[in-house]
Amino acid sequence: MEFLQTLDTQILVGAVVAIIAIGAAAAYLHSSKKPKGSLDPENFREFKLVKRAQLSHNVAKFTFQLPTPTSVLGLPIGQHISCRGKDSQGEEVIKPYTPTTLDSDVGYFELVIKMYPQGRMSHHFREMRVGEKLAVKGPKGRFRYQPGQVRAFGMLAGGSGITPMFQVARAILENPKDKTKVHLIYANVSYEDILLKEELDGLATNYPDRFKIYYVLNQPPEVWDGGVGFVSKDMIQTHCPAPAPDVQILRCGPPPMNKAMAAHLEALEYAPEMQFQF
Repeated sequence: MEFLQTLDTQILVGAVVAIIAIGAAAAYLHSSKKPKGSLDPENFREFKLVKRAQLSHNVAKFTFQLPTPTSVLGLPIGQHISCRGKDSQGEEVIKPYTPTTLDSDVGYFELVIKMYPQGRMSHHFREMRVGEKLAVKGPKGRFRYQPGQVRAFGMLAGGSGITPMFQVARAILENPKDKTKVHLIYANVSYEDILLKEELDGLATNYPDRFKIYYVLNQPPEVWDGGVGFVSKDMIQTHCPAPAPDVQILRCGPPPMNKAMAAHLEALEYAPEMQFQF
C-alpha cells in the first residue's frame, strides 16, 4: 500500500512538473512572438491625441496613444501611414505621413507636422486638440529594408521630407548588429525651418562613425558653417557615398527638389537601381 501511495505521489508530481513545463514553454513562445501591429492596411483606425508640442510657429509634434502601453504601431522601416481629416471647407482629405517613432517605442507613435497656410491636411492638424482622435490606415509604401542590405545610404532631404530619412536612420543606428553607414544632406530655406535638428544632432554625436549630416540653407544666418543655396552636384559628390552596387541614395523633398536631385544623380552616374524616392 505504501508503495502504491509513493507511486501515486510520483505520478502526481510528474504531472504537475509537466504542466508547469508546458505552461512555461507556451509563455516563452507567446513572449518571443513579435507583437501584433495596431495598424490595418484596409480600414482606418482611430488613435487618441495625448500630447501636442509646438516646435516652431508652423511645426508641432503630435503624440498618439496606441491601444495598450505595450502596443506597437507595426510600421516597417521606411514606410508611411495615411491620415484622414477635414480641410477648412469641411471636406475629407487624406495625406501620407511618416512617424518619427519606431516599433521600439511602445504604447505610442509621433508625427512631426509642418502646417502650411494653404495646406488642406495642415488645417486639420492646426485645429486638432488633445483628446481628439486621428483616423489612420497603413502601412503604405514601396520601400523595403533589411539590415545590411547596402554598405551605405546617401540621403537627400528637403523640408518635411526629413521624416522618412530620420525613421530609417534611427532604425539603422539603434540596431547594434547593423553596420550600415548613413550620409544625410538636409536642405531648408532658413535655420528655423530645420525639423528634428536636436534629434539629428544627437544621432551625429552618438554615432560619429556611422552617421554624417550636412545642413544646407537657402537663407542662412550670418554665422553658418553649412551649405548655402540649393543642394548642388558638388555637395552630393562631397557628402554622399560614391556610386557603387552596395550604395543606395534615398531622396524626399518638394517636387522641384526631387527633380533637380534626380538630374544631379544621373550626372554623377548613380544607376536607377541605386536610387529610391519616397
